[in-house]
Amino acid sequence: MGITLTNAKVSNPRRPRGQTVEIEFLIDTGALYSVLPGSIAKKLALEKLDREEFTLADGTHRAYDVGEAFFELGGRRGTSKVVFGPLNVTPLLGALTLESLGLMVNPVTREVLPMRLFLASSSAPPHALSAS
Repeated sequence: MGITLTNAKVSNPRRPRGQTVEIEFLIDTGALYSVLPGSIAKKLALEKLDREEFTLADGTHRAYDVGEAFFELGGRRGTSKVVFGPLNVTPLLGALTLESLGLMVNPVTREVLPMRLFLASSSAPPHALSAS
């Protein structure tokens, strides 16, 4: 297993003309949410949407605020949930953020690549799918 680091720009999705910061993230495809130090979340004025409890690597449980941030990475842009971590936390880029940007990590080369996107189709005619 290798470590994959990447730079991404992060901003407040509710302040399109607001401040943007570029951060080096450790990509963790085993983590659901991305994680930012709380000081950066505060600097960007990210809004707290919820507070959730997480199990840490040592087995302890901690509650952290969760919000939403706007990410720019590899020519892709979009919003994703983000945990407001402690001051010294390593910024993590989690699976939800990668998937919301249509990106994946090649498990062999550890490169961040565009994901092959699929849409389901139905053999039923379009009018059969509409609500009555």
